[in-house]
Amino acid sequence: MGAALMASRTPLIAGNWKMNLDHLQSIAFVQKLAWTLKDAGHDFGAVEVAVFPPFTDLRSVQTLIGADDLPIKFGGQDLSRFDNGAYTGEISGAFLAALDAEYVIVGHSERRQYHGETDEQLAEKVAAAHRHGLVPILCVGETAEDLEQHGPSAVPVAQMRAALAGAAKGKEIVIAYEPVWAIGSGQAATSDQAQQVCAALRVALAEELGDEVAQATRILYGGSVKSGNIAGFMREADVDGALVGGASLQLEEFASIVRFQKHVGL
Repeated sequence: MGAALMASRTPLIAGNWKMNLDHLQSIAFVQKLAWTLKDAGHDFGAVEVAVFPPFTDLRSVQTLIGADDLPIKFGGQDLSRFDNGAYTGEISGAFLAALDAEYVIVGHSERRQYHGETDEQLAEKVAAAHRHGLVPILCVGETAEDLEQHGPSAVPVAQMRAALAGAAKGKEIVIAYEPVWAIGSGQAATSDQAQQVCAALRVALAEELGDEVAQATRILYGGSVKSGNIAGFMREADVDGALVGGASLQLEEFASIVRFQKHVGL
């Protein structure tokens, strides 16, 4: 379940459905997504696809993917720092692992903003994910105020360094750069801006975990990703995929993002 580091950086397109779609809607969406991509001849080995439905949908999605042997990965939108105990409303990494989830999002900007999650807590969540064989997708990013005060990459790099304190040696981690100022605005960062920050994150990864790990680690871009701009991001050397929000709820749009190699000739 993602315990070993990847030998190469296979692009990953991940759809974060946030608090949208109930379990029946998620079943229908995953079925249609799989059919659409299969009919289009998508190579799931060349571009990995993962979806992140609400917790109440995970068992239904797991059952569908397992029964139909669909080549789509899935994961949780968050996990608890704790493995068990009196933590009402929390979701243990052990529960996600028992559902065959491969990934879990850690430190999404909305969790940081609305739930006050700190870098220290997120380091504990990274550790919890690795304890249970899950691959954490660690989200980092800056607000408009951060960007103006500290410049590009300073805040995302600092957030990543702090959270990496919880990473287990030899276990995979994915980094997702979210320019908070771009999320939901319809105005994505430029591909040059994304590359600048992702390159800085990779340099910091090398300093923290070594060159080999840094070169094997996938770094995603997330922030108003659409079929019309994904090609530009994916041409950049240090952008290895996308964490897609609103567009991942639109079947044809998300399928088109996944198939970026076809429509841009990469």
